[in-house]
Amino acid sequence: MSAAMWILIVALALLLLGSVAIRKGLSALRQQTVNAWSQIDIQLKRRYELIPNLVEAAKSSMKHEHETLESVVQARNLALNAKTLGEKAVAEQHVARSLSGLFAAAEQYPDLKTNQSMLNLQEELRSTENKIAFARQYYNDITTAYNMKIETFPSNIFAGSGGFKPRELFEFDDSPAREAVKV
Repeated sequence: MSAAMWILIVALALLLLGSVAIRKGLSALRQQTVNAWSQIDIQLKRRYELIPNLVEAAKSSMKHEHETLESVVQARNLALNAKTLGEKAVAEQHVARSLSGLFAAAEQYPDLKTNQSMLNLQEELRSTENKIAFARQYYNDITTAYNMKIETFPSNIFAGSGGFKPRELFEFDDSPAREAVKV
């Protein structure tokens, strides 16, 4: 075999190894985005489980705040039924607003401020909100890395043919939902 043939074989082998490495990197990033979304989903489910307990703890003291309590339950149900990432973001905005309203109303009831059950639930919710924020940040970071990878050369060549599609970031559209829930 001639030197030119060996050079061609080595070049093709390097090209094949490079394409395998790019495809493997794209697949790994895609799986990381799936995992990151699962982490958000776990924390959101935890929040959804805490909300009914919080409403029950507040119900006895907040008999005149039926609308506030009902809006929290409705927001939770809307979030539970959200299917797409966009629907989930909108639903989470409603949950954040309704919880803010609940805690603002709870401030008007001295017996609720000292109720140990209510205080424990508020602390659990505060912790869960922090975990959601961290999970959302991680998801958006890994999704941004994934999206950048499928848009840049040479990965974009393999991304198009390999079915790698950009993913949506988990963002809130309005400023009230960007604020921390006051607990």
